[in-house]
Amino acid sequence: MIPENYKSMKIGEIVANDFRTAAIFKNAGIDFCCGGNQSIEEACAEKKIDISTLETKLNDLEYTEIDTTQNFNEWDLDFLCDYIVNTHHKTVTKLLPQLVSYTQKIAEVHGVNHPELIEIAKLFSQINTELIQHLKKEEAILFPAIKEVLKTNDQGAKEIIISEISRMKGEHEFAGGAMDKINVLSINYMLPPDSCNTYQVAFKLLQQFEDDLHIHVHLENNILYPKALDL
Repeated sequence: MIPENYKSMKIGEIVANDFRTAAIFKNAGIDFCCGGNQSIEEACAEKKIDISTLETKLNDLEYTEIDTTQNFNEWDLDFLCDYIVNTHHKTVTKLLPQLVSYTQKIAEVHGVNHPELIEIAKLFSQINTELIQHLKKEEAILFPAIKEVLKTNDQGAKEIIISEISRMKGEHEFAGGAMDKINVLSINYMLPPDSCNTYQVAFKLLQQFEDDLHIHVHLENNILYPKALDL
């Protein structure tokens, strides 16, 4: 059976309370960031997943040691903002230009035999444009507003938080949805027999980017944003 305390919780809340569950949902193909507003039953029904297998893995966590360094839900909001910038924003900033270049290159070289690469390159170009602006707005507007409210309880900063978070969530939906499409088009980054070194590097980095994005968006959608709105 599903652990009793999880029955009334959304997946995003479950991962926020116990980050160990993130790997279980990821391996099952369940979105815990942008799609984290579902119950376990709803997600399993939508994905046609055997819920009993998931239940067993979640119950087995009782015997797994908790990594206290990943207890993000207990962190102060200003510290969490800095962590997101120093960890996830830096990863995105590093990988975006590489992946734009690699996806365009393999689309040009292999697009005739693998037309899905043309669509992947187009989608990632859109992700690149969206996320560059997204990160800038978080670092210049939203995160400073959160820190200002923590320091001074400023009303103007509170209004900025409300308006910015509404927009940020929509941008998360776009980036997450585009990466989902890339995952499907690439058949979960499966390499064909004729893939060259660049092809292999591109798919490895795309998978790395997707994994990082899921955690990045989870930390914001399911922990930072709700707590900031509670301010």
